Amino acid sequence: GWQSSFTDFSREAVAAASLGQVHKATMPDGRAVACKLQYPDMSATVEADLKQLRAAFAIYKRYDSAIDAQNIQEELSARLREELDYKREAKHMRLYRRMLADEDAVHVPEPVDELTTSRLLTMTWQTGQKFQSFLDSDADQDARNQVALNMFRAWYVPFYRYGVIHGDPHLGNYTLREDRSVNLLDFGCIRIFKPDFVHAVLTLYEALRDGDEDKAVSAYESWGFENPSRELIDVLNIWASFVYGPILDDRKRKMGETNSVAYGAEVAAKVHKELKAVGGVKPPREFVLVDRAAVGLGAVFLRLDAHVNWYQLFHDLVGDFDPARLAANQDAALRSVGLERP
Repeated sequence: GWQSSFTDFSREAVAAASLGQVHKATMPDGRAVACKLQYPDMSATVEADLKQLRAAFAIYKRYDSAIDAQNIQEELSARLREELDYKREAKHMRLYRRMLADEDAVHVPEPVDELTTSRLLTMTWQTGQKFQSFLDSDADQDARNQVALNMFRAWYVPFYRYGVIHGDPHLGNYTLREDRSVNLLDFGCIRIFKPDFVHAVLTLYEALRDGDEDKAVSAYESWGFENPSRELIDVLNIWASFVYGPILDDRKRKMGETNSVAYGAEVAAKVHKELKAVGGVKPPREFVLVDRAAVGLGAVFLRLDAHVNWYQLFHDLVGDFDPARLAANQDAALRSVGLERP
């Protein structure tokens, strides 16, 4: 009797999702909704994929000692299994609605609980232009800068104020409205961090800014790197300097000045070589999605060709950072949607 819940339902999918597909529908009260329907037997498919991932990492471990991928495998497995539960994703969506409630340039759909199950997620429809269409357009520099600002706020307000990050930087996960504001559309891959971890992100920033090696050691240990040697710290700082580079420079600049794809590949190759020389590293689980998100969002800024003061954006957001306030904000937000801190 599902048809009675809608006055109209598109038989053809209007979009693809990672584990399903999206249909547009209209409810009896006139609301337009998006219905994300999971493909059949996705749980078994995911487990088969994760088995293949374990095999791939086992092969990798035999010939390359630079990175111990055990925690990477465990983190990706946990997040992917969470993505199977659309009821959990609905809670993530409500969490983001709360965290971004004061951000006028960011829009989050509202889940329709009575039409949501573990394999069906129904949410209010968000009208917008595909991100790729905007990138392909002849939008002027001001428009590109504004979109970059909105994307920055959409990703980092939740992280620095609530300890929550969206771990999937795929361009299909957001669209743009006519006023250049951003629609966030997918909330399957969400990571919640302890406040101390977020504080360590800022501690490492200060360490790189001030050349303070002891602070860097403290930051990496807080992240979960076990007994890092000074040699390992030096190697990790090569990568950190690449990722943090744009917010260490107090001026308007383009992301590509130090974070271009070519330069990123060069840095990655150098880090890989140096990691092997110092005996390798085992990245902590929490590091995986933070790194992925930072690099992925940086790639979006590269493609936008945005020219902004990244340093100022960052400091406007974290200037009054207080770990205790973040913890209180996080606890209240999680409690309000029925989630718990891991």
